[in-house]
Amino acid sequence: MTEDVLEPDLPIIDPHHHLWDFTPIPPRDSDHPFGAIVKQSPRYLFEELLRDCRHSGHNVIGTVFLQCGAFYRVDGPAEMKPVGEVEFVNGVAARAASGIYGPFRACAGIVGQADLTLGAGVGAVLDAQIAAGNGRFRGIRHIGAHDADPEVLGPLGHAPPALYADARFREGFAELGKRGLTFDAWVLEPQIAEVTALARAFPDQPIVLDHVGTPLGLGVYAGRHDDRFAAWKGAIEELATCPNVTIKLGGLAMPFCKLGELGPETRTSAARLADLFRPYVETAIDAFGARRAMFESNFPVDRWGADYGTLWNAFKLIAKGASADEKRELFAGAAARFYRIEHLLA
Repeated sequence: MTEDVLEPDLPIIDPHHHLWDFTPIPPRDSDHPFGAIVKQSPRYLFEELLRDCRHSGHNVIGTVFLQCGAFYRVDGPAEMKPVGEVEFVNGVAARAASGIYGPFRACAGIVGQADLTLGAGVGAVLDAQIAAGNGRFRGIRHIGAHDADPEVLGPLGHAPPALYADARFREGFAELGKRGLTFDAWVLEPQIAEVTALARAFPDQPIVLDHVGTPLGLGVYAGRHDDRFAAWKGAIEELATCPNVTIKLGGLAMPFCKLGELGPETRTSAARLADLFRPYVETAIDAFGARRAMFESNFPVDRWGADYGTLWNAFKLIAKGASADEKRELFAGAAARFYRIEHLLA
């Protein structure tokens, strides 16, 4: 990043990043842009996260890890293999909590994965993850992103259609509330209503929609952002009527969105990123309010279209007209409250 850091003292909790290591195996050979993401960042571990968060010049005080299928156990029952990811990330969090890297608290909250279609049987998996998280485990993301066009998601197109309406999924979903756990929902723009239906069926369950609902720009959606914006906006405003739902403001530098000229070969300015993101981010903030909206990096996935420091400058440009209280919520407060890591702001 070569631009001056805007508002360098503003505390930031980055509520959405991943950790992975694809270096022991060949990078994914895929024509889909997700293959470029893996090749661009084959390893993203504590050192890489520390570099982005602490060396970018922004005041990132802590983060929340989001599941990405990394470091699963190779042995044992299949349903328990995701516990390995939580065990690994808790070790990363312990490194940061030692204080030898300064006040930065990486992975202060951990969001794992469990197969909620196990129904009530998923409770044993959740209990194992709670134990593995050593007080840091906060919830589950079970990805529901699906599209009939295989070009849209490429190698990430694993979820069946209408997953969140499945009876067995909902039986497992009910186990989250019994344990005070959160749920991260990743769906695509045409699926936002599925999250609304889930939120209304479980009105006491905290849910956060990832990546502003992932507006699409690949496959059959290429070049149709303007045509589809009104439908996306209406779905977001309807979802915002559910008081148990929060929204993450980011993920817009992913290839699935394909906004503007973004891509691995392009490193554009914060001002240009802000122009591309603003219609989606401002609509989401207007609908949800600052107390239910949080900026996210989604790194290293969003490195496909932006570098870390420039990305946060873009968010600060979008929020330039917000009050001091609203900025505290958007950049740290909403994330701290949703993931119960308020101690980072003490």
